[in-house]
Amino acid sequence: MSRISQTDPELTHRLTRRGMLGVAAGATAAALLGAAASPATAATDTASGAAGRGRPVLPPGRLGIQLYSLRDKVSTLGFAPVFAELEKYGYDEVEFAGYTQGSAGPITLAQLKRLARNHSLTPIGSHVGYYSSDPNAYTFAQNLTKVLDEAQALGLKHIGTASGPNRYGNTVDAWKRAAEEFNTYGAAAKARGMKFYQHNHSDEFSFATDNPKVRLYDVLLAETDPDLVFLEMDIFWAYAGQFRFSKRPDGSAAPFEPLDYVLKQPHRYPLFHVKDGVSDPSNQFGYRMVDVGDGDIDYQRFISAVTRLRGERLAHHWQTEHDQPTESFTFARRSSEYLHSLREKC
Repeated sequence: MSRISQTDPELTHRLTRRGMLGVAAGATAAALLGAAASPATAATDTASGAAGRGRPVLPPGRLGIQLYSLRDKVSTLGFAPVFAELEKYGYDEVEFAGYTQGSAGPITLAQLKRLARNHSLTPIGSHVGYYSSDPNAYTFAQNLTKVLDEAQALGLKHIGTASGPNRYGNTVDAWKRAAEEFNTYGAAAKARGMKFYQHNHSDEFSFATDNPKVRLYDVLLAETDPDLVFLEMDIFWAYAGQFRFSKRPDGSAAPFEPLDYVLKQPHRYPLFHVKDGVSDPSNQFGYRMVDVGDGDIDYQRFISAVTRLRGERLAHHWQTEHDQPTESFTFARRSSEYLHSLREKC
């Protein structure tokens, strides 16, 4: 059953501020918020109801979306209509998965940056490949300067990879070697005012093949410079890792809590992927991916635990994502609606 609530006063206010709840947009906003209320009624709700519901869990200005989730719309409609929809849904930021994504018609980086700005969206990061056997490939290992040039042209604050650090295998030394390369990329990004980051899947939480007592994710954290290499925790895949790797290969217990990694070193996690799943032990990953708000991952607990840390409320960016959404605009809309509805418990 969906956990998405009814009309959210904060999101109504945000859309009103953006000029989205005029006479022409009233019907669209009412549908977005899942209510039959008119804009005037929504404004009344904002004035009378929000104060009693507690502080929003989601920090203002920090909701983004990984555009991979909308690749079907970008390829058929182009970036402009997609950005227009995201603005309607109350998004603040976008994270790229390539700068064309098969978009309808050619587009330059300057045009892409301008389009985002025109729709009140801040480009916050991008995923680029780690390495390739092709010397001309658009990856950190093969074309670091070009990758950073283009990220800088877009005004990105973060530039990273969703590739695992297993270029040289899954031994401790192999991950140390990859960590050295990540430090190099991080230093180059820092020199340009950006942060290099790595996005996890579930395999990062597995154990070293040459030392099954060592979790590979711990090697990555220990061997990368915390001032140069940052992490984007994909929360869904982290919990999938918890499901898969809470026991060592010999069967001995090795439990871990993904949130604990963040709470121990919050400065290392500027970005998160907010992705939901329904618990399903019959699935190899322990979860079936669903729209944010329809699953079993407790995002009120997770986001609150991070943002309540002293000085951390505005230090992180929360990007919704779904690898294979049934309908991508619906996913984007409902995920924003759910996250904006969350209130801290008094």
